[in-house]
Amino acid sequence: MITGLGPVCAVGMGAEAFWSALCEGRSALGPVRSFDASSLGPKLAGEVEGLNIRELVPKSYRKATKVMARDIDLAVAAARLAALDAGLVTRGSEEGADGFRLVGERTGCHIGAGLISTEPAELGRALAESLDDGGRFSMRKWGTVGEDEGAAGAMNNLPPLWLLKYLPNMLACHVTIIHGCEGPSNTIMGAEAGALQSVGESTRVIERGDAEVCFTGGAESRVNPMGVMRMLLAGRLAETDASVTDGAEVVRPYDAASGGVLGEAGGMLIVEEAAHAATRGARVYAEVAGYASGMDTRPITPGLNGLGNPDEDRGLTRAIRWALRDAGITPEQVDAIAPMALGVPALDRREFGSLRAALGGAAGRPMITVTPNAGNTLAGHGGLMVAAAAMALAEGKLPARVHRGTPEGADAGACEARGAGLRHVLVCAGSFGGQASAVVLKRVG
Repeated sequence: MITGLGPVCAVGMGAEAFWSALCEGRSALGPVRSFDASSLGPKLAGEVEGLNIRELVPKSYRKATKVMARDIDLAVAAARLAALDAGLVTRGSEEGADGFRLVGERTGCHIGAGLISTEPAELGRALAESLDDGGRFSMRKWGTVGEDEGAAGAMNNLPPLWLLKYLPNMLACHVTIIHGCEGPSNTIMGAEAGALQSVGESTRVIERGDAEVCFTGGAESRVNPMGVMRMLLAGRLAETDASVTDGAEVVRPYDAASGGVLGEAGGMLIVEEAAHAATRGARVYAEVAGYASGMDTRPITPGLNGLGNPDEDRGLTRAIRWALRDAGITPEQVDAIAPMALGVPALDRREFGSLRAALGGAAGRPMITVTPNAGNTLAGHGGLMVAAAAMALAEGKLPARVHRGTPEGADAGACEARGAGLRHVLVCAGSFGGQASAVVLKRVG
């Protein structure tokens, strides 16, 4: 059972703020503010504002925030909000907090993470001192071995604990330490599919009896110079001039006149064993009824190659079929779909091809989209999608959709929030590296 939601993204922090923004049809995609992007082609992003991580960790843990990269900040913030939303008291709760106190050894943690992009300023001095006389990077000058042969030890200019900020497993490391999670813990690097893979991992851990409660989801920020350039070269971002300030004009899922915009997010959830949730009287948003993953060994990277099937992500097709089978439902029983809907035409084409292949006519079910609101948040995206789908089931309502164009085939166009008799929602995602996952959520009661 999903008993806690902790979305942290550009449109809001926390379940209430996030859901309100979706229902109001608000987009937070605008000019990049955290660094000077004027020299880059992509100048838009969905950035999280007002995140002060020191205020979100116990006083005794504030010194550790010095070795937290932005991705870690997002995961820690989202995990705290998810725990509060679930009414849990953990080792990281304020003294005297009310709620259900977790048992550490029965609490797991599984987080989807990405390749954390380092801050250029931290590399700058070390890089400057590792250039040879011709201005080229020298591995010998970078290193420390053989100083009499030209080694300059430029790498020693990195901050002493530099590596601890950029290891992907540090997201789960900090969350488990703060909240006292002593059960199974794992880091899953499945790019955009990583958060859904983490939800699947958590449900499996609970099903086999190794935990009763799990922190799960994902977090990532590529809103930095290195992250933007990597995703631009991969063909996943739209280039704009300074006159374009509204990213919702750019991100138009399933529309040929569309392009990708990055976002940053922590999408963390609390997943709990059903009887445990019932015993403590927890509020349940939705049941995780089915899960599966697949792999397309020849994914398409629009900016680099044309390999693979341009009309279908076969790994995603298999993941959807297997998730439905795991949930014990047919495609006709899917009432709504929460896909990536990135607004990158080549990727949208493949995604919708997979939906058609796996669902047939049910691929035309109403879509719940969050990319035009918050951008492509990569490893954090699946957590946002599950949060939106779980809220839709709990509220019996489909949120509004932001779309400034005309989608082809998919029910993803602009619309207002409206009531809906939802029973099952499919959440699915392909990824940069070909991994894919699908989760079926079911209304409780």
